[in-house]
Amino acid sequence: MEILKIREYPQLLENTAYWFHSKWGVPTEAYRSSMCQCIADANPVPQWYVAVEEEKIIGGLGVIENDFHDRPDLTPNVCAVYVEEANRCRGIAGKLLQFVCRDMREKGIGTLYLLTDHTSFYERYGWKFFCLAQGDGETRPSRMYIHKEEENASAKA
Repeated sequence: MEILKIREYPQLLENTAYWFHSKWGVPTEAYRSSMCQCIADANPVPQWYVAVEEEKIIGGLGVIENDFHDRPDLTPNVCAVYVEEANRCRGIAGKLLQFVCRDMREKGIGTLYLLTDHTSFYERYGWKFFCLAQGDGETRPSRMYIHKEEENASAKA
């Protein structure tokens, strides 16, 4: 398995945008637009990443300003974390999360947020519950997690 940065592999844009659309139901054009911005801009956000095995996308995630919730002060957000069902329980999500945290730290961003309904999954990878946030169109609040790279780096030392 290899993790690829879409900004370095623009030829993957169309397939990747469609892949994310097929997982989350968000229009392909929304992913395409964000990925085009990722490729064209020198800004650290947005960013998109895919895990590839034998030239097939088996997982992916992105980093965007706000993952459609009522806390715009909590930014940027890791979003659209997904691993194909047949490839789960192999540590791929953890590797993707570690990769994105390291890549964003190299871009000067040490704190990331993530909105989810999972209750314990992300703690395995150094994320901490931060607060509840209301997702757009959701009837109940979801859990907002935080990952501070400087804290995790010092904890490992």
